[in-house]
Amino acid sequence: MIKLQTPVTDVKCRVRISYKDRILMLGSCFTDNVGRKLADDGFDVCINPFGTLYNPASISRSVERLVSGTHFTEEECVWMGSGAGKICSFWHHTSFARRDIPEFLENANRRLDEACNFFRDCNRVIITLGTAWCFRYKGQIVSNCLKRDAKEFDRERLSVESATRMLENIVRLCDGNGGTSFRQKQIIFTVSPIRHLADGAHGNQLSKSTLLLATDIATGNTEAGPETDYFPAYEIMMDELRDYRFYAEDMVHPSQQAVDYIAERFLDWALPAEEKPVLAENIRRYRQSLHRNRESQ
Repeated sequence: MIKLQTPVTDVKCRVRISYKDRILMLGSCFTDNVGRKLADDGFDVCINPFGTLYNPASISRSVERLVSGTHFTEEECVWMGSGAGKICSFWHHTSFARRDIPEFLENANRRLDEACNFFRDCNRVIITLGTAWCFRYKGQIVSNCLKRDAKEFDRERLSVESATRMLENIVRLCDGNGGTSFRQKQIIFTVSPIRHLADGAHGNQLSKSTLLLATDIATGNTEAGPETDYFPAYEIMMDELRDYRFYAEDMVHPSQQAVDYIAERFLDWALPAEEKPVLAENIRRYRQSLHRNRESQ
C-alpha cells in the first residue's frame, strides 16, 4: 500500500489518564480546544483558570499562585489599553477583564479559589506550551500585554536553560511529597501545534525548538519527583497532518478536524484499554444531546 503520510510513532505512555482522575489543564488556546473536548467526553477537568497562557514562565508563575492561593489585590489591577476601558491584571487573559476593580477582583479571586481547591485534589496536570517568546513589564514576565503600548514592554525569547528551569519548577510544585498539603500530580507536557508567526516561520521554529528541548530535559530529570511524560501534538500536526486543509482560514490555527484528530490520538495514547468503551458511550451520549438540542431550536 502506498504511504500518504508520515505516522508519528508514540512511545509507550508513562502517565495515563482515567475517568477516575481530576485533570488540571494549563496553557495555550490549544489547551482550551482539547480541554473542552475532554469535558464533553465526560472527564473531570479544570481548564485555564487564568485564561490562556503561552510561555513557560507564565505557566510556572500561575502554578505557584495555585499553590499559595494568594488573592489578587488592587495593586495588581491594570487598566487595559486601546481604549478598552476595562480592568484586568498581567496574570490573566483579557477574557477576565471587567468594568471596574471590585468586579474584576471578585471574579478573579472566585475563580482562583475554585482552581486552588481543584489543584489541591487533582492528580493529573496537562500543560501545553505555546511559545518561548515572552514580554516583560518592569522586569516581570507577564501573561498578557492587555493591549497596552508595546513600548512599555521588553520582548525576549527564553533560552533552553531558562525554559527548562521553569518547567522543572512546575514539576517540583506538583510534588505532593515536598512538604505541601496537596496530592502529588503526574504531569503531561505537550507543545502546541498553533504557529506564532510574528517573527516569521524561522522565528516560530526557533521558539518551538526551545520548548521541545526544554520539555525533553524536564521530563528526563524527575527521578525523585512525580512521573512526567510528553505527548507529541506538535509532531502529529507537522507530520501526519502536513496539509493546509487541516488548518483554519488564518493558516495558523489547526482546524476543528485537526483538533479532534489530535485529541483522539491523545486519548488512544493515554486512556487505558478497559476504559475505552466508557469513552465511546460518552461520545455517543454527547452527540445525541447535540442532536436533541438542534431539534428543539
